[in-house]
Amino acid sequence: MTADAPLTARRRLGHLFRTSRPLSWINTAYPFGAAWLLAGGDLGPTFWVGCFFFLIPYNLAMYGINDVFDYESDLRNPRKGGVEGDVLDRRVHRTVIVAAIASCVPFVAWLAIVGHPAVLPVLALSLFAVVAYSARGLRFKEIPFLDSLTSSTHFSSPAWVALAALGAWPSAAGWCGLAAFFLWGAASQAFGAVQDVGPDREAGIASIATVLGARTTVWLSLAGYAAAGLLALGAGPVLSWAALGAVPYLVSVARFARITDETSADAHRGWVSFLWLNYAVGFVVTMLLLIHAGLLPPG
Repeated sequence: MTADAPLTARRRLGHLFRTSRPLSWINTAYPFGAAWLLAGGDLGPTFWVGCFFFLIPYNLAMYGINDVFDYESDLRNPRKGGVEGDVLDRRVHRTVIVAAIASCVPFVAWLAIVGHPAVLPVLALSLFAVVAYSARGLRFKEIPFLDSLTSSTHFSSPAWVALAALGAWPSAAGWCGLAAFFLWGAASQAFGAVQDVGPDREAGIASIATVLGARTTVWLSLAGYAAAGLLALGAGPVLSWAALGAVPYLVSVARFARITDETSADAHRGWVSFLWLNYAVGFVVTMLLLIHAGLLPPG
């Protein structure tokens, strides 16, 4: 179908679906749900509102804004146009922004009204990170190191929102778990940036990988995963086993320890592995969370 073909409602919906990255929906809904239940929250309406918000509307906003403002670089990026991101038809840019805002508002309003007052600044920080990462005039994704920290906020903040909505303060073990998750997110973003060194430089986009270089960024990512694993050891007698979850990421990323800027596109193989590792490691962590909560026997 050509770019100037009629933009039907079906095509618009297709763009909205693809730009929201369905493969990654669970990555933001899960932290909210897990943190909510571990902090003593029930399975009432707010649990489901929060889970659904971070499942679809949040991802539509996060990735949709990214795809709108990254349009020029996405045209040069061979991995775009599938599960890793849509190349949005220019005519649908406004639709994506409007749909993102309209879909988020009712869920944000619910959490703000029903949740503990502490949820307001945390929600504001989470949504600011969503916009600031990609939007023109902010573009945190083009500020090395801040790009990784902001991206990690995208995936960590749903857990913070859950705790804030309940008015719950993490224990020392909880802080270790949250910090480990944040470092995992930062390491993952840094490694993900390696595969785009070529397209980003062609488009004049700075990133942690374009500034540090592919190989240094891979080693920084390895250090981040290792540090996350060490922090997870302090997450409690059951959840400390989640530290082993860092091992498959370390093994996968270590394959690219000798990568160069010229061969940086090869890191895409590692990124594909990363997408599926999330499901495997996430399953194991879920079992540990259930044991920790007393919903599964430890044996």
